[in-house]
Amino acid sequence: MLVLTAVLATILLGWLLGVWLKRPAAEGILSGGAVGICGASAALAIAAVLPQTKENERFTLLTVVGVTTLSTIAMVIYPLLVKFAGFGPEASGIFIGGTIHDVAQVVGAGYMVSSHTGDVATIVKLMRVACLVPVVVCISIIFNSRAGSTNIDTPPLVPVFLIGFVLLMIANSLGLVSATNAGWINNASRACLITAIAALGVKTSFQALSSLGWRPVFMLVVETVWIAGFVISGILFLA
Repeated sequence: MLVLTAVLATILLGWLLGVWLKRPAAEGILSGGAVGICGASAALAIAAVLPQTKENERFTLLTVVGVTTLSTIAMVIYPLLVKFAGFGPEASGIFIGGTIHDVAQVVGAGYMVSSHTGDVATIVKLMRVACLVPVVVCISIIFNSRAGSTNIDTPPLVPVFLIGFVLLMIANSLGLVSATNAGWINNASRACLITAIAALGVKTSFQALSSLGWRPVFMLVVETVWIAGFVISGILFLA
């Protein structure tokens, strides 16, 4: 419940920050979803169901770069933080898995602390990743209803990649995917993610990113601090 609440609260905070900073609602939801769920992967998934504009493309790329940078910094700092706070293995795993943006950095940070912490952090992080499907579907419904059904460029209500995500998750959970197949599927997914990020990069430039100003970066930093504070407060309260 702590993790699910943190995800929803971070997305809501992103939207509120967007309103306060006079940025489009799509940017607040995109940044909040990326920070709250699973970093670059969530950013690209959410961007797929948002209005397809040049501004949103630039903001998506900035979000991908921003959450990856912040996640890498957190991977180094958070293991030191949980040691300093005196957290046990499980509390450390909940904090690391509930706050760091990208899956790879969660695994790295968790196993820096201990094997048990790494296991807990991975499970907690996968809970956040599982939120991706319902969140993207809800966002798609909201923006499709705003755009109306006559717009030929309106994204599908349930994107094809989400259906594939669910089917592969079910197949893997039922043990239908062998270790060998899981390995090459994992490599293929990384290649696709890199290709998607590279495609965004080709379509924009540093000058275009700088035109967004300081507000998007401020949003990402505040959301990162927020989810860290939210989860650590929940751990201390529940303890």
